[in-house]
Amino acid sequence: MNQISEEQVLDSLKQIIDPDLRKDIVTLGFVRDVVIDGGDVSFRIVLTTPACPVKEQMEAEAAAIVGGLEGVSGVKVTMDAEVPQGRGVANNVAIPGIRNIIAVSSGKGGVGKSTVAVNLAVALAQDGARVGIMDADVYGPNIPLMLGAGPGQPEVLNQQLVPIEAHGVKMISMAVLVPPDKPMILRGPMLHGVVRQFLTDVNWGELDYLFVDMPPGTGDVQLSLAQLVPVQGAVLVTTPQEVSLSDVRRAFKMFETVNVPVLGIIENMSYFIVPDTGKKYEIFGSGGGQRLADEYGIDLLGQVPIGMEVREGGDTGTPVVVLAPDSPQAAAFRTAAEEVARRVSIEAMKPELVVVSRAQQ
Repeated sequence: MNQISEEQVLDSLKQIIDPDLRKDIVTLGFVRDVVIDGGDVSFRIVLTTPACPVKEQMEAEAAAIVGGLEGVSGVKVTMDAEVPQGRGVANNVAIPGIRNIIAVSSGKGGVGKSTVAVNLAVALAQDGARVGIMDADVYGPNIPLMLGAGPGQPEVLNQQLVPIEAHGVKMISMAVLVPPDKPMILRGPMLHGVVRQFLTDVNWGELDYLFVDMPPGTGDVQLSLAQLVPVQGAVLVTTPQEVSLSDVRRAFKMFETVNVPVLGIIENMSYFIVPDTGKKYEIFGSGGGQRLADEYGIDLLGQVPIGMEVREGGDTGTPVVVLAPDSPQAAAFRTAAEEVARRVSIEAMKPELVVVSRAQQ
């Protein structure tokens, strides 16, 4: 019996199509390190995010396909991930080591934007991604409290701040640099300087995703971030009620104006599930996030129900994805995190896909 060849293995794996990038995993360069030893075949599949929701399905499909080839007696598939470098705005200078910067924004306060940012970051860190969160809400910096980062100040190494780490996420915030009772009185140019320092004077190291928790509205911080660095995309947070939706529309237009793609919308406080009966109440209305997503042709990344676990997690510094991992709220945040990572990968891979398609023409 002739030994199977690497070419045969790769040809067989071309049957597997990435559902988002719509190309086979061999053409996309996902299949690597093929080793053939007699009838035993091993290889790696390197995806664009460790949070890929179809990872297990793809692994099983690859093992079955190669295992069905004549001459193959054993298959070992290793799943891995390398998050691609984001594109961002071409004129902006990327920060070394940071692959993707994601703004988490809302048109108004009180919609749970910081809660969403923290739980997205921690959920992706739980999946194995290298994650940071920058608290750009200078006037109301509460990320350290929500992450349980404590009152300590960051160390300085080689004239750079070392971010504080909690729940596997690196973090920097004005709240760890100034006394808690000192008011933040900053004008536009000073805000620009703070954003710049948090990006360039912090030793972030290697990050797959840096989430930026933005202040509410469409002001100086949003513009500074878009002008300074290549932002891969923005996640807009809303509640179902109309007053929140109208403000998010303004935020969408602002990001559109500064050429930052909106990855999608997360609807927070979507509904309340009564613990005793399981009955669902849509306290703030229903369908608002989906209507807004349909209006602008973007994705609804997730709908997060109200729950005491979310509030308790924020107050105690243990995000709900850690505090109550089996809760509906944690499940919703994990799904939203996977969707954010998926959209980031699609945006980051766009230039490569354009090059491939042109080469085929």
